[in-house]
Amino acid sequence: MTHSKESAIARKPLPRFEEAEGLGPSDAAFVQDLVDVLEKHGNLDRFGLCLLHDHFPLAADEVIVETNDSATRTLHAHVEKTGRTRHVKPSQWRFAPHGTDCGQGPYQVVMLCDPLDLCPGREGRHG
Repeated sequence: MTHSKESAIARKPLPRFEEAEGLGPSDAAFVQDLVDVLEKHGNLDRFGLCLLHDHFPLAADEVIVETNDSATRTLHAHVEKTGRTRHVKPSQWRFAPHGTDCGQGPYQVVMLCDPLDLCPGREGRHG
């Protein structure tokens, strides 16, 4: 199972990391609203925030995948073709306020990992 349909949706370009604006004092009410919604749905300890940004462009048929090495305590991210990746567990999503063209709901997967291949939480389970 891959997420090629979700990844094939046209993505609005994201700012480069250097240009992306992080959270600041003016975001306190916004963050509190998110906390309230997450808490209401029992997801406060399940989801958080990340700064959406690009380091390099991705084609519509590509996705970033992550692995880690628990022995060296390092994370690794690289690009794979969505139709050929073994990484099947989404770990990061991007909101799509008007839904996606393929009926996947109001989000797009932006990063995958494989729970059987050195992904967070699976230390020592190589296979």
